[in-house]
Amino acid sequence: MPFNASNLTEIERQILASLQQIRFGSLEIVIHDSRVVQIERSEKLRFDAKGKALNESLS
Repeated sequence: MPFNASNLTEIERQILASLQQIRFGSLEIVIHDSRVVQIERSEKLRFDAKGKALNESLS
Protein backbone atom coordinates (compact mmCIF):
# COMPACT_ATOMS: atom_id res chain seq x y z
CA MET A 1 0.00 0.00 0.00
CA PRO A 2 1.60 3.32 -1.03
CA PHE A 3 2.13 6.02 1.58
CA ASN A 4 -0.63 8.62 1.50
CA ALA A 5 -0.38 11.44 4.06
CA SER A 6 -4.10 12.18 3.74
CA ASN A 7 -4.87 8.76 5.27
CA LEU A 8 -3.00 9.52 8.51
CA THR A 9 -4.77 9.91 11.82
CA GLU A 10 -4.29 13.08 13.88
CA ILE A 11 -1.97 11.17 16.22
CA GLU A 12 0.16 9.96 13.31
CA ARG A 13 0.36 13.52 11.93
CA GLN A 14 1.43 14.83 15.35
CA ILE A 15 4.13 12.16 15.68
CA LEU A 16 5.51 12.92 12.21
CA ALA A 17 5.44 16.68 12.85
CA SER A 18 7.32 16.20 16.12
CA LEU A 19 9.95 14.06 14.38
CA GLN A 20 10.41 16.63 11.63
CA GLN A 21 10.84 19.51 14.07
CA ILE A 22 13.42 17.93 16.37
CA ARG A 23 17.16 18.10 15.63
CA PHE A 24 18.79 16.71 18.80
CA GLY A 25 16.77 15.04 21.52
CA SER A 26 14.15 12.38 21.95
CA LEU A 27 10.52 11.67 21.25
CA GLU A 28 8.58 9.47 23.66
CA ILE A 29 5.18 8.05 22.78
CA VAL A 30 3.17 6.99 25.84
CA ILE A 31 0.63 4.21 25.31
CA HIS A 32 -2.11 3.04 27.73
CA ASP A 33 -4.49 0.21 26.88
CA SER A 34 -3.14 0.05 23.30
CA ARG A 35 -3.86 3.77 22.73
CA VAL A 36 -1.45 6.67 22.28
CA VAL A 37 -2.25 9.01 25.16
CA GLN A 38 0.76 11.33 25.17
CA ILE A 39 3.68 12.48 23.05
CA GLU A 40 6.68 13.93 24.88
CA ARG A 41 9.43 15.75 23.02
CA SER A 42 12.72 16.61 24.69
CA GLU A 43 15.09 18.84 22.73
CA LYS A 44 18.74 19.59 23.27
CA LEU A 45 20.80 22.52 22.07
CA ARG A 46 24.26 21.46 20.96
CA PHE A 47 27.33 23.65 20.52
CA ASP A 48 30.71 23.13 18.88
CA ALA A 49 34.05 23.62 20.65
CA LYS A 50 33.92 27.37 19.94
CA GLY A 51 30.48 27.75 21.51
CA LYS A 52 28.64 28.12 18.19
CA ALA A 53 25.21 26.50 17.99
CA LEU A 54 25.04 23.48 15.69
CA ASN A 55 22.23 24.34 13.29
CA GLU A 56 23.38 22.79 10.02
CA SER A 57 22.47 19.27 8.94
CA LEU A 58 24.53 16.35 10.14
CA SER A 59 25.45 15.19 6.62
